[in-house]
Amino acid sequence: MKLILDTSAYVGFKLGHADLVTYLTQANAIFLSPIVVGELMFGFRGGSRFDANMAALNRFQAHPAVETIRLTELTADRFSRIAVDLKNQGTPIPSNDIWIAAQAMETGAELVTMDHHFERVKGLAYRLFEQE
Repeated sequence: MKLILDTSAYVGFKLGHADLVTYLTQANAIFLSPIVVGELMFGFRGGSRFDANMAALNRFQAHPAVETIRLTELTADRFSRIAVDLKNQGTPIPSNDIWIAAQAMETGAELVTMDHHFERVKGLAYRLFEQE
C-alpha cells in the first residue's frame, strides 16, 4: 500500500492518533511532498521547538519506507486541472493542498489526511481520519 501524507496527517501521527499510526504502519511506501515539508518547517519556525521538530522530521524521513517525492511537470498539469475544476464548482481549497492532491494522483498513492476539504477533489483516493 502506497500512501502520501498531508500536513495534518503528519501532525496527527506525531501526536499519536492511534488509528492513524496503525494505518501508517501498514504501508509499504509513505510519500512526503516537498509542499508538506515546507508547511511543516513553516509551522516549526513559528514555535519554540524548531530544532526538536526538525530532528523528528529528519528521523521520519530517514525511515526506509518514507520518500520525499519531487514536483514534476505532470504534477503541474494535474494541479492546473484540479484547480480549474474546483474553481468551476465554486469549491476552492488551499493551493498547497491542490499540489498535494496532484502528487497523490501522479504517484497513485492514497492521500492520508485529517482535512475534509479533500473530499471536493474529484477522483482523489484518500483516507480521512477524524481529529481526536
